[in-house]
Amino acid sequence: MVNSFIQLFDRDLEYLEAEVKTYKKESDLWLLPKGINNTGGNLCLHVVGNLQHYIGHILGNSGYVRNEEAEFSDKNVMVTSLVKEIETTRKAVIMTLNDLTEEQLASNYPLELFGDPMSTSFFLIHLHGHLNYHIGQINYHRRLVQIYRC
Repeated sequence: MVNSFIQLFDRDLEYLEAEVKTYKKESDLWLLPKGINNTGGNLCLHVVGNLQHYIGHILGNSGYVRNEEAEFSDKNVMVTSLVKEIETTRKAVIMTLNDLTEEQLASNYPLELFGDPMSTSFFLIHLHGHLNYHIGQINYHRRLVQIYRC
């Protein structure tokens, strides 16, 4: 199971990086068309902060300190910086997952986040779904701002 989580997170963080790099103009990452709540750049910052916190820090004791407010308030972060954060996240996630045992996956996640205990594997599935949800939003945002610019 650990290898499956590693493959999925690695693949989808690669998708995230590709989405960020696919914007035609770097400034497009930060456009906020009417009716859209978050920019592609802020969604990227949110996803990497989320994974570095819940996997890298909580499970891997990485020492990462999350600033969730900045994930949504920072603007005009360069693509190179976003890519570096994605790469840092990928390393933290893979290193942490590599160290997990099947027993740890079956045991409770160290935090209760939804009102009840949950297994670490359940929460990793949740985090993977969260990652993909936001990758889809970034893809939609990218395509929308390209049309918006035309």
